[in-house]
Amino acid sequence: MATRSSRFPRSQASRGNSCKNIFNKIRQGQITGVGLTRGSQFPVALLEDRDKRAQWQGIPVLLRRLHESSHPNSDLSKIHSIVMELSSLLSMEAMSFVTEERKTPQESVSPNTYTFDLFGGVDVSPSLILIGINSITEGVTKSLAAREDFVMFLFSLMSNKKVFLQTATLIEDILSVRKEIIQLEEIPNLASLVQSFNQQQLANFCRILSVTISEPDVGVDDKHTLLARSTQQKTNTCPSCAESNQVALLNIPGFIERLCKLATRKVTEAAGASARLELEDWHSWLDNALVLDALMQLAIEELHSSPYFLCCYLSSLSSSPLRHRLPQSMKIVHEIMYKVEVLYVLCVLLMGRQKNQVHRMLAEFKLIPGLNNLFDKLIWRRQTSGHVLYRQNQNCDCSPEISFKIQFLRLLQSFSDHHENKYLLLSGQELNELSDIYLNANIIEMEALNNTDRNLVCDGKKGLLTRLISVMRKEPIDSSFRFWQARAVESFLRGTPSYADQVFLLRRGLLEHILYCIIDSGCKSHDVLQSYFDLLGELMKFNIDAFKRLNKYVNTEEKFQMFLTQINSSLVDSNMLVRCIVLSLDRFESQTKDMKVVEVFSVCRLLSYMAHVENRLSFLFRLTSIINVQTLTQASYKISFLVSEVGNLWHERKKNVSTGFNKGCHGSIPMIDCRLN
Repeated sequence: MATRSSRFPRSQASRGNSCKNIFNKIRQGQITGVGLTRGSQFPVALLEDRDKRAQWQGIPVLLRRLHESSHPNSDLSKIHSIVMELSSLLSMEAMSFVTEERKTPQESVSPNTYTFDLFGGVDVSPSLILIGINSITEGVTKSLAAREDFVMFLFSLMSNKKVFLQTATLIEDILSVRKEIIQLEEIPNLASLVQSFNQQQLANFCRILSVTISEPDVGVDDKHTLLARSTQQKTNTCPSCAESNQVALLNIPGFIERLCKLATRKVTEAAGASARLELEDWHSWLDNALVLDALMQLAIEELHSSPYFLCCYLSSLSSSPLRHRLPQSMKIVHEIMYKVEVLYVLCVLLMGRQKNQVHRMLAEFKLIPGLNNLFDKLIWRRQTSGHVLYRQNQNCDCSPEISFKIQFLRLLQSFSDHHENKYLLLSGQELNELSDIYLNANIIEMEALNNTDRNLVCDGKKGLLTRLISVMRKEPIDSSFRFWQARAVESFLRGTPSYADQVFLLRRGLLEHILYCIIDSGCKSHDVLQSYFDLLGELMKFNIDAFKRLNKYVNTEEKFQMFLTQINSSLVDSNMLVRCIVLSLDRFESQTKDMKVVEVFSVCRLLSYMAHVENRLSFLFRLTSIINVQTLTQASYKISFLVSEVGNLWHERKKNVSTGFNKGCHGSIPMIDCRLN
């Protein structure tokens, strides 16, 4: 008996210590954010057992069920029933307080309210409110979007980490239906708010920024014409809301630097692990960005028990082979999804009025070298034999991996286009190669190349441009990436023609690859063909070496006729190439003392064909029939510019018919007579 009785004090002591340990764990969880953070996380059996003695009225169990249902795709009817039950308990207590006039608030006892707060009821309330708002109809969303004070209130909520994701999603939805772009400068303490975000929150915030810094769609039909755009630009001389927002972001200290770090942050990938998610996997469980955020937080913190609001998602994965590689896949895909948003924001800023300032900052924070280091392992990883993600639908960019690659290519295009920083896409060794090309050709080196800071260029032997050309040559012919790849490479050549830049790309087999795609590949995409025609034009303009290489590839009459057929089949697509040929022909005809030019001119099928006046007139008449100033768009603008240039050249020829060339392909080239009478 003594032995038994002696055990009771120890048992009671252990219970007391256990109770202290539990509350210590909760306190530690509230401080660190890891582990138990609220009483409702206790097992149901423990809560129910304690409820009988403490008379908690079942509130802890109800709150546990409420936390389990507090995810964006939850059953609202279930939430409603739980909230109504809790509401009745709290309402009765509130009513008793009102009716008991004898007691002051300090004397009143509110056990239900105290229990509600103790077990995390207050914490879950904002999440439930946001979930409810996220589930409302489009009409209500538009009404809320019109409330400026409500939108500003939502931005203030973003400082609360617990409701950040729900708030960010709601703001994104509301801004997407607003007619006017919100002014970022009107957000209270914008700079301090953005600086308080961690890197993951900042990346998610870029989803909101993409709406605020992008110019709204100008509409369809006649609003897309250059005439309408020109008229609009003349009437609107003040900066637009989107442009003002871009300036506001650039004025936030450290903003661009943090975006560069996000864009170039490396992701550790386990050796031999496959981190790809097929398209059907995405549609099955990644309908909402919040889900991936929550899953990612689970993987990072490695919680002992899954958060309750993820149970339904994790259970849906239990029968999928994806389940066994989920954590590693999440790390890769989570990083890719956020890099998409970051690259988009940087791309928009590069195209704005402050692009020179943005260029300086991106160069200073080594964005391009960082992306170059990510290229092989993350941006353009080696394709597996069974991975046909982008072939399933060429027009679909719903996969994060596809979106990431497209945004990367758009960024390169914006970065290189008519800017001297384009040489940062090369490595130090490749810059030396360009200098040698200038030296061997006895041409003065371009100032932009000479001014390039070699501390800011790509590391290693290959720069981003060379890597891009390498993957472009290996890309499947039906890949939609070909359009964006060609545009990115073309932007490097835009501006004043550079002989060394052209030769640099010619040495890497770019011209032969373009001709293969146009003539031999069977490509039917008008967008891809147009991008290759434009790239070919920039690569060949005024470059006799390029014409020599073209003639070597188009070495049969059959190939030459196929090339002409592709050009003639759509002058809208090929007009830039026609312009290149006409302008180059004019220059070559004036270089009669250059023996290399004379030699190539005498054997080149293409130059011989364009030297015939009837062929040039045929192009001119067809091009002029396409132009209409009332429907002139960016695509047809290039054609009108071409017609103008060709007309000017021929007008000069009328003054001086003799060209100095009397020898050409297959014996002779007739002198060009532009006397149309």
